[in-house]
Amino acid sequence: CPECGKTFGRTSNLVKHLRTHTGEKPYGCGRCGKTFSLSSNLVKHLRTHTGEKPYGCGRCGKTFSLSSNLVKHLRTHTGEKPYGCGRCGKTFSLSSNLVKHLRTHTGEKPYGCGRCGKTFSLSSNLVKHERTH
Repeated sequence: CPECGKTFGRTSNLVKHLRTHTGEKPYGCGRCGKTFSLSSNLVKHLRTHTGEKPYGCGRCGKTFSLSSNLVKHLRTHTGEKPYGCGRCGKTFSLSSNLVKHLRTHTGEKPYGCGRCGKTFSLSSNLVKHERTH
C-alpha cells in the first residue's frame, strides 16, 4: 500500500484495503441507500431488511443473521470464556465485557452527562442518570 506500507499477496486484497484510506464505498443497498466498502458487508446488511437468519444453533435452534453472533451464542452452552483480564485473571465470554471490566481497574469513565458533567464507566449508567434530570 503506497499510503501505509502494508503488503498483500493478492492485488484484490490491496484494492479492498485502499478503500480504508480513500473512504470509497462502492456497494450500495437498494432499499435504504447505505453504502459499504466491501460486498460482504452489504450482504450482511441486507439481512436487516429481509430478516434472513442463516446461522442456527445445533443445541437450541436459535438462529442468527451473522455467523459471529452464533459463535458468541455457542459460548452460553459451552461456558467458554476466552477473554481474560491481565490484572486479576477474571474471564469473559465476550470481549466487550472484558473492556467494561478493565475500567474497574483503570477508573476510566468515558460516558459523560451533557447536563451536569458527571461521568460513568458504563453507558447504561449514564442513561439511568440522565433520567434524573
